[in-house]
Order: sequence, then structure tokens, then C-alpha cells
Amino acid sequence: MSDDDSQQNFILGFVMALIALVIFFVVGIAIWHKGHGNAAAAKPPAVTAMVTTMPAPPPAQPAPKVAEVTETVTVVIPDGASIRVVDGVVNFYFATGSADLAPGAAEALAAVIKGVESGRKAVVSGFHDTTGDAAINEQLAKKRAETVRDVLVGLGVPAAKVDLQKPAVTAGSGNNAEARRVEVKLVD
Repeated sequence: MSDDDSQQNFILGFVMALIALVIFFVVGIAIWHKGHGNAAAAKPPAVTAMVTTMPAPPPAQPAPKVAEVTETVTVVIPDGASIRVVDGVVNFYFATGSADLAPGAAEALAAVIKGVESGRKAVVSGFHDTTGDAAINEQLAKKRAETVRDVLVGLGVPAAKVDLQKPAVTAGSGNNAEARRVEVKLVD
């Protein structure tokens, strides 16, 4: 009976992750089309991703996860939103003044979800650039971090396993595009 419950939970989680991925993809495409109009025909979006997919299981076993991130993954969307996974740290980059995630959040968070399933916690921290009003930037960084937390919870991670932490220095380093980010790290 416990084995059946485990399989049902896995299948339910898989289906929820797939639904979330489709929703984020559709919303991302709609936002991109709205913001770029005819410019889309002139310049196709640059998308770079390295994802290792798992082989199909033998017939009697449950289906595997869609993808497990094993290397650096970068998804770049023309409006400035992108995702980069390096050494287990997931960085979500945002367009100026936006809290919209780039498509591919579920795949990028696969390693984090796996880490939480093994007993670790996910720490989500929001950063902002140094342009504009500092108070507004801090609120936007918080909203971005909450969006990423909500995606993790939507993908089946218990809310108690996700900590929102305000970094000591909220203004990110590097250029402005790199500074507008949310980091997701695993901690013991």
C-alpha cells in the first residue's frame, strides 16, 4: 500500500510539474509576443540549454523524471529574463522592472527539488540592480524571490522546506542584468 501511495505521489508530482512547465511556456511566449510584435520575425530568440535526459525505464517501473540537470544550463529570452544553473545554484535573471520568469523554471529547479527530497532545504534570495529607487528595487527583489518560491511549492516542494532569505547586501554585483536575479541554493 505504501508503495502504491509513493507511486501515486510521484505521478501526481510529475503531472503537476508538467502542467506548470506548459503554463510558464505559454505565458512566456505570450509576453514575448506582446513585447516584441514584428521584431520577432527579424530576430529569433536565442535559447541555449544543455539537459541530460534519462533513458526510458523497463516496462514494469514508474516513469523517470523528465530531465535531470547535470551541467550548466542557460536559457536566454530576448527581453532579459533568463535562467542559469551553475554548480547546483539556480540563478533566475529578470528584465528591468519585471518579476516574470523565463520559461524552463521547472527543468532548472530539478536538482533543487531532488536535493529537498533528500532532506535538504532550499534558500531563495532576491537581488536587484543599483538603478532607480532603492526601496522599490528591494520590493521588486522580494516579489521575484516570492515568485520563485511559489514555483518551487507548485512543483511539490513543501513550503516549510523553502526559506526566503534577504541577503545582507541586496544590490547584486556585476552588470545590471546580472544584478537583477534570484538565487536558489541548497543548504543542509
